[in-house]
Amino acid sequence: MATLQISSLTLEVANRTLCRDLNVQIQPNESWCLLGRNGAGKTTLLHSLIKQRVIDEGSVLLDGKNIADLKQRELARKIGILFQQGIEALPATVFETVMLGRHPHLQSLLLDNEKDIEIAEQALAIFELGSLKERPVDTLSGGELQRLALALLLAQTPEIFLLDEPSNHLDVAFQIKLLTVLTDKVREASASLIMATHDINLASRFCDNIILLLEGGEALVGKCSDVLTEENLSKAYGCPIQSVYSGEHRLFYPA
Repeated sequence: MATLQISSLTLEVANRTLCRDLNVQIQPNESWCLLGRNGAGKTTLLHSLIKQRVIDEGSVLLDGKNIADLKQRELARKIGILFQQGIEALPATVFETVMLGRHPHLQSLLLDNEKDIEIAEQALAIFELGSLKERPVDTLSGGELQRLALALLLAQTPEIFLLDEPSNHLDVAFQIKLLTVLTDKVREASASLIMATHDINLASRFCDNIILLLEGGEALVGKCSDVLTEENLSKAYGCPIQSVYSGEHRLFYPA
């Protein structure tokens, strides 16, 4: 499985530093969350990991190779992303859309082999879309589109999963259910996961490690159990954050 090394990374937007000299190593079997207030740079950081955003300083290495030197298809075999905006309502069926996840692995652009079809159908079944496989994508609800985006990502079988606000358009029950399914699949594959989210409680529930983005380019990096404190979160979000335990889960809320 792939290892991602973020070294001395600096990202700037409109003369504002989002992160400065960030150093993180993402190993197989690790789950990471990206937390910070609106505009902190969570999406920008994710995009910099797949060459969708130019890096101002520093480097990102995938298995020791600078991603700047990798072709996009080679990168897509290793890293997959769920974009915040999800999937557009394309003039295609649900099955045709999820098959796009297999594109980086296809030996022929003209023929779909049985293995690729099986992987795509399994992904649809996991996210409860099997009965909708022949439906046009432009007839799906917002929640169904988000589930399709997750199925497409799973069908891609990357070694590193990047999730940008994966709970968008999902009700509370589906948020927990689908993220549980996805994180279980990531773990089974010995892959790694980086999830950007606004939801502190989802982050603490599904991730073991954290990058907490603060003002001025500062970031706190470490175990969720160490970094997710009332003091650190209050500093990051600019308002008092308190916590309470409910069973084994620690829940955070604005005071």
